[in-house]
Amino acid sequence: MSPELHFALWLLLAVLVAAIISYVATPLVKKLAFGVGAVDVPKDNRRMHKVPIPRLGGLAIFAAFIVSVLLFAQIDREIRGILIGAFIIVALGVLDDIHTLRALPKFLVQILAAVIAIMHGCRIEFISNPVFTSSTTYLHLGPVISVALTIIWIVAITNAVNFIDGLDGLAVGVSGISAATMLVVAILVAEQNVAIIMAALFGACLGFIPYNFNPAKIFMGDTGSTFLGFILATMSIQGLFKLYAIISFAVPFLILSIPIFDICFAVIRRLAKGQNPMAADRGHVHHRLIDMGFNQKQAVMITYMLTALLGLAAVVLTGSGEVKALLLIGSVFIVGGIGCWTIFSGRAKKEETSQEDTSEHEKD
Repeated sequence: MSPELHFALWLLLAVLVAAIISYVATPLVKKLAFGVGAVDVPKDNRRMHKVPIPRLGGLAIFAAFIVSVLLFAQIDREIRGILIGAFIIVALGVLDDIHTLRALPKFLVQILAAVIAIMHGCRIEFISNPVFTSSTTYLHLGPVISVALTIIWIVAITNAVNFIDGLDGLAVGVSGISAATMLVVAILVAEQNVAIIMAALFGACLGFIPYNFNPAKIFMGDTGSTFLGFILATMSIQGLFKLYAIISFAVPFLILSIPIFDICFAVIRRLAKGQNPMAADRGHVHHRLIDMGFNQKQAVMITYMLTALLGLAAVVLTGSGEVKALLLIGSVFIVGGIGCWTIFSGRAKKEETSQEDTSEHEKD
């Protein structure tokens, strides 16, 4: 068997094993969630569900991912540090799903998990020079800036995925698409171990989606959303920031742009209102889509589409010449902007027409 065929088979097995374990384990985790009281009760207008739904679904995703990684990936020093950090994140998520912890202790534990990954070598040491006209292709970060930037990246992405976990199937689907994109990019840049780990993550998400898509039978909770964010953040460092080219600066941001945009917008919005930046509210992107008149499935599919388009741009940027890739990215943004404007303006016109008809009916 050729090395290429062997690698392809390994990737397929990593996806299948993770998907099967996740699919089989989720009903068991659902029973566990009811037993320990990890149940999400709708008590404010941020929640889209009307009946209590168990959390802790992230345990099934985590178990599937770990088994697949241990079977098919090479566990070197850096991957070991990432997995130790992931265990800490999952333990924190389980406690939060059962007892609802305060934001500050969670934030500190997330920093601890990030530091452990950094101590094992998971670190952003180089970034490509964003100044295209400069003769320096990449910038070497000093140890202090490197550690600080890595902590910010890991903690931010960990929370960003958690922030978008507000509709059935949203966060796990976006994470699955992001993992699939990182898988393709890792193949293009010959990072085989990163590709296998991303295949395991994609499979774990794939097996959980049938239970989490609207109407959801179980939520993955903070256990799942923070775990997915942590793995995406750390593995993007392993497979993307280590590339000494312009793509090392742009690709991770393109792949994770939806969660990044949402968390940045949320923090700015809350600070502008004098609120705690970690306080929950109803101003996320998915809430705004719902307020525009879309139902849950439509809002989720729109977000999937945007994530996939940006992921495609990231893949093309990796595999093509930089000028052509940047032109394609620009085209994607333009077409996506026109599409969103058409959808939203059409929705607004429809609502105005409906309101006019209602007013005329009331007059009659």
